[in-house]
Amino acid sequence: MTTEQKLDAFLEAHLDDCVRETARLCAQPSVSASGEGTLACAALVAELLGAHGLAVETVPTAGNPVVVARAAGDSARTLLCYNHYDVQPPEPLALWTTPPFSPTLRGGALYARGAKDDKGELAARLWALEAVRAAHGGRLPCGVLFVVEGEEEIGSPHIVEFVRQQRDRLRCQGSLWEEGGASAEGRPEMVLGRRGLLSVELAAETLTVDAHSGGAHALPNAAWRLLRALATLKDPAEHILIPGFYDRALPPSPLDLELFEAMADPEPALREAYGPRQFVNGLRGRDLLRAVFNPTCTIDGLTAGYQGPGLKTVIPARASAKLDFRLVPDQDPDEIFGLLQAHLRQAGFDDVVVTRLGAMWPDKAPADNPLVQLTKTTAEAVYQQPYELRPLAGGSSPVYAFAGPLGGIPVVAAGVGYGHNRTHAPDEHVRLVDLLNGSRHIARILDGFAAL
Repeated sequence: MTTEQKLDAFLEAHLDDCVRETARLCAQPSVSASGEGTLACAALVAELLGAHGLAVETVPTAGNPVVVARAAGDSARTLLCYNHYDVQPPEPLALWTTPPFSPTLRGGALYARGAKDDKGELAARLWALEAVRAAHGGRLPCGVLFVVEGEEEIGSPHIVEFVRQQRDRLRCQGSLWEEGGASAEGRPEMVLGRRGLLSVELAAETLTVDAHSGGAHALPNAAWRLLRALATLKDPAEHILIPGFYDRALPPSPLDLELFEAMADPEPALREAYGPRQFVNGLRGRDLLRAVFNPTCTIDGLTAGYQGPGLKTVIPARASAKLDFRLVPDQDPDEIFGLLQAHLRQAGFDDVVVTRLGAMWPDKAPADNPLVQLTKTTAEAVYQQPYELRPLAGGSSPVYAFAGPLGGIPVVAAGVGYGHNRTHAPDEHVRLVDLLNGSRHIARILDGFAAL
């Protein structure tokens, strides 16, 4: 038997074990938003990692602990596997067919909160590790390091500090991130990068209390003050007007543009999903893909005055807006926050208070990196479909917390998704065939990483 055949035979024989382990993890609530069950789940994760032959340590943070586990390999190279044990809140409970923390098998899938995101992913990796060991007489070709945090679903507020403190112990030559898998059509896919994020709140206060609108000829309105400040941030063509904002923004590379051309036209799916009358700036076809390299400024919410039923004629004393900036490589949210503050001052809005709510940095692996290419070729062998590489995703992720501090390591993804897992929604599930294929793909990456 070839090594690949040995890997597949082992994983097929142990699929039920992988499903049982996923179910055990999912039966333990671990909602980071409320704190429900997170410490118990961290202990369970540590127990399972130890049962799979890894040396385990639970590292405390200012929030939920991080479980770190390692196994030595025959080469000096180490692959870091990032996962998280926390899950999204299960509400609304009435929309679940079966209770979210009572894992249930039906129709070839396991239904439970966390079945896909991210407990099924973790179980698939553990059994991939076992398969590689079995194929190599109990040894591993490379070292493996698991980092399993408990706050990803609330923005990973302590992961940057954790990595900085543990940097020497986390040294590795590449990372296997959470998520990944295949599209709904069965085509394997991976995102090479994610945009950064700066979240802020702007607040204007013009009076100590709301006033009767009959006094609007004399009393300043906080809502209008805020709207005028917001209007200075970008023009009707979506160009952000903050001086210096684009100075470090990198455009797509020639290889990125080639990858966009190989991707499917997203317009039909976006129209079906959201029903827009038109897209931003009249974008069409693959221009919708390439536009992900355009940084954005989004008003997420506005609050001012009376918003109840009927009419209440008041001058709002206070108005606020929550915004987010999605940033592209190599923009820095710290720098952008300073530029935003300076812009408002220079525009005459020094009375508008700017509060920083959160930040993530952009990160992107080059498409021609050897680990990316290994992930691509092994995926195509497993799924028997061409691999789709997406240069940059619109959202953000704590990938940056590892990639930069650990020396600019490449970060790839391989997982158990299929596009309709109902992640974060009622009836989240993972298909058994995807648990198997995800494990097969991960095992091949672990098997080939030492030779890169």
